[in-house]
Amino acid sequence: MGVPCVRVPREAGEETRQRLAEANLVDDGYDITVADGQLYVPVTDPTAVPSDLTVVEADPPVREGQTMPADGLDFDPSYERIGDVAIVDEDDDERARMIADAIMDSDLPVRAVLNRASKIKGEQRVRDWDVLAGDGTEVTHREYGCTFELDLAEVYFSPRLATERHRVTEQVSEGEQTFDMFAGVGPFVIPFAKRGATSVGTDINETAIEYLRANAERNGVADRVTGICGDVREVTGEYEGWADRIVMNLPHSADEFLEAAVHLAADECVLHYYDIQHEDDLFGPGQRAIRAAAEPAYDVTVKTRHTVRSYAPKEHNVVLDVRLTR
Repeated sequence: MGVPCVRVPREAGEETRQRLAEANLVDDGYDITVADGQLYVPVTDPTAVPSDLTVVEADPPVREGQTMPADGLDFDPSYERIGDVAIVDEDDDERARMIADAIMDSDLPVRAVLNRASKIKGEQRVRDWDVLAGDGTEVTHREYGCTFELDLAEVYFSPRLATERHRVTEQVSEGEQTFDMFAGVGPFVIPFAKRGATSVGTDINETAIEYLRANAERNGVADRVTGICGDVREVTGEYEGWADRIVMNLPHSADEFLEAAVHLAADECVLHYYDIQHEDDLFGPGQRAIRAAAEPAYDVTVKTRHTVRSYAPKEHNVVLDVRLTR
């Protein structure tokens, strides 16, 4: 079976490798190879690779002396990594433990293996985990030059959204006032602050806000970050008309919070609105909901309509970048 690799001209190789490494996407189990003037960089998650890069299947050699999980099994196991933790998604407990043992016996820099034990559930969007090997569910995740500590059992976090977060972050200018209405441990808030913005994040999960504040310290931006625990509709009175940019990454129910977003928006504001919709009308429901909440107080201009990833058969996670102008 081929290995997913980013293919780029050799002269762009080092820049691309560094870019993928910052997003924690380089698969260090395989060698980077060159063929016919093209560089092939093995990647861990092809779905998270920036859309301007080409992903192909190749056959790079296993890194010299590197033992991989498949070496101890008669099949190639499926797993993903968040920091120094490997995650599997297996219903069969015996198979899950076989994979965990093979991962721990390999040369991958992994200290624990977790199996998903439930779907994401509840208002705080967390899931249950079985610890198959190692100790605990806390991880250190690195993404585009930022470091995040988090506990997978206590907070919601998706490493697969790294590319999308970076896309939005690159739009932020120094001096902006940014607001993340569902901030989690800060994967939008902290990169925004590193670009010179003043960043506020709210979340109903007290543990997530504690991690956000600690991560702001860890990344040297605590002086530009404010974390607020509570329902954004109830705790942001002092930020009326304040935000130049608002992130609404709660795709199943963001529409319920649009009135609060309009309350937060400055006279000129960019809104990043995440939604999950059927492929027959991916963007229409979100656009209609935003216009219903913002007009006539604001002119509404849709800047970007973008599919982030597939969510379920015929359903997709999408984002609308919308400019509100009073």
